[in-house]
Amino acid sequence: MERFALVAFVRSRLTGPGASRVALVVLLAPALASICLDVALRGGDIADFSTWQKLTYVAACSQSCCVWALLLWAVSQRAVSGWFAGGVFVLGMTFSLGGQAYFFEQYHAYLNKDLTLFAADLTDSVFSQLRADATSYATSKLPFFVLALGLVVLRCKTMPVARPRLAWLAPLLFVGSWFIPTQHRAAQASTPDTLYLNAIGAYVWGQLGGLEDDQRTRPSLRHSTHVAPIDARPAVPRNVVFVVSESVRADAFCSEFEPGCRQSPTTNELLPGRHGLRQMRALDSTTAISLPVLWAGVAPSDTHEVLHTWPLLFDYAKAAGWQTAYWTAQNLFFANSRLFVQNLGVDSFVSATQLQGDADLDMGADEARLADYVQSNVANLREPFFVVLHLANVHYPYFVDEHREQPHQPAAFEKGPDSTTKLRNYYQNAVVQQDTHLGRMIRAIRDASFGPRTVVMYTSDHGEAFREHGQMGHTFTLFDEEVKVPAFVDAPAGSLTQEERTALIAHRDHFTFHPDMMVTALDLMGVWDAPQLDPFRGKLLGASLLRRPAPARTLPMTNCAAVWSCAFENWGVMRGEIKLFARTPYDRGWQCFNTRLDPSEEQQSDDPLCDQLRGHVLNVFERPPK
Repeated sequence: MERFALVAFVRSRLTGPGASRVALVVLLAPALASICLDVALRGGDIADFSTWQKLTYVAACSQSCCVWALLLWAVSQRAVSGWFAGGVFVLGMTFSLGGQAYFFEQYHAYLNKDLTLFAADLTDSVFSQLRADATSYATSKLPFFVLALGLVVLRCKTMPVARPRLAWLAPLLFVGSWFIPTQHRAAQASTPDTLYLNAIGAYVWGQLGGLEDDQRTRPSLRHSTHVAPIDARPAVPRNVVFVVSESVRADAFCSEFEPGCRQSPTTNELLPGRHGLRQMRALDSTTAISLPVLWAGVAPSDTHEVLHTWPLLFDYAKAAGWQTAYWTAQNLFFANSRLFVQNLGVDSFVSATQLQGDADLDMGADEARLADYVQSNVANLREPFFVVLHLANVHYPYFVDEHREQPHQPAAFEKGPDSTTKLRNYYQNAVVQQDTHLGRMIRAIRDASFGPRTVVMYTSDHGEAFREHGQMGHTFTLFDEEVKVPAFVDAPAGSLTQEERTALIAHRDHFTFHPDMMVTALDLMGVWDAPQLDPFRGKLLGASLLRRPAPARTLPMTNCAAVWSCAFENWGVMRGEIKLFARTPYDRGWQCFNTRLDPSEEQQSDDPLCDQLRGHVLNVFERPPK
């Protein structure tokens, strides 16, 4: 009896005198849910909006009210149009709110238009990541799916049937809302749902070919400027192997020998005499930008022409008569990478899809297969040679084979705020497994007849954040968790002169940068002093680590470059241990840190150099923070 009484009470409220008020609440509920979600996630930021940002936010709220209310009004049509409107409403609300809740949890920012422009292979990348994190993604969406279904039921109980024309108009307005401009940059002064709809519109427009080149920058076909033949004169006969890892942060790898090293135990035992570079920094945290910096030695802030034409290490090696090879586990279908390396002209080449037909878009081929390839082909190398081994498996969502070693526990691929330690251990296990495969490759090189004459250089393209400053992953900031990377040079006895080895040791705690690795490779090949490099030196930022430490230089840093359009803007400079940068939508001014005294980058530095760097960064990037 009590149950029937409750049903009768609810029905009376839905159909009685107050039904119009209930109907109004039902129609406004989706927009209110979006606003409540936003306040819960970033209420403090909303309170700090400027007057203009508050106006754009109010406009976004109005758009949200109109789009969802009209869709929900059209649901009651007892025809195809009503069912269609209902499906669009439930899916749209579930994905726009649930998707934004999930995205904000991972990146402390909302999915926006810039991200869909920046993500060259968004569809495949998204599905790749969702396969690895489907449970968390579904969990984020479930409450909004239930809410959307509940609102559909309430709408049918509280309001009259919509007119047929109105029912068909609703989905059209929904699609049209994809292309309504909204404040998606800087403070993201819009509601989560309107940001999501705007991002979808940008993606659809891009797929239809509606974007200009300057709206979606990605690597394109390279044509290196010709380098005249070089008479290479290395200090001693030697070969060079340059290992570039993926997403390995400095504290996830032992750059120098450490008894009992758990982060990278295989190379730690295999290369006990390696020379660690404990203050190595990338100038960005994006692979597509790191590669031209590492291989061409130019600034990430350089022009599209420079980044796509300046000679690479392969070009100088070929000009010197060295054999060249590029062996990578990277899937070159990601972000147009295949175009960037298509014209390398190396003597030996292999990539992920050649190693494994179903190679993952983000993580590449299983590096055990790359190790097999290296072991089988290393004997074909002809001295002198320059080889790049480019790894991939530590890229998110982190390749971990359950049948291989996983020493870091508890570990799980769980991305909630309370699971950061488990995820970090999962990531570290991916590093350990990659290190095992790398050890096999280096051992094959060391065991070959030319092993005693081969210098191995190692670094990572960038690091990886685990909520140290609210971020997850990479490409979003220039904090050290994303740009401080491991690095070492392992040189067997006799492969360096005593002067070179002494200089290398002197760089152990000196602040060094990716362009230094490039110039060091040239020095190892004996071409750094060649006059044939004179036309190109003006753009080369690095200093050889085989020579005495050079005075501190001011180097530009950014994840927004002429080879990659970033999702969230960030730009700055670093001179020695002092780093100054800004990022949107987070910062309202410059951030300056002394990374030696404050390695966690928690306290703003009052070093006088910060003021000098503000002027320098404005000269390079010509813009202050918003």
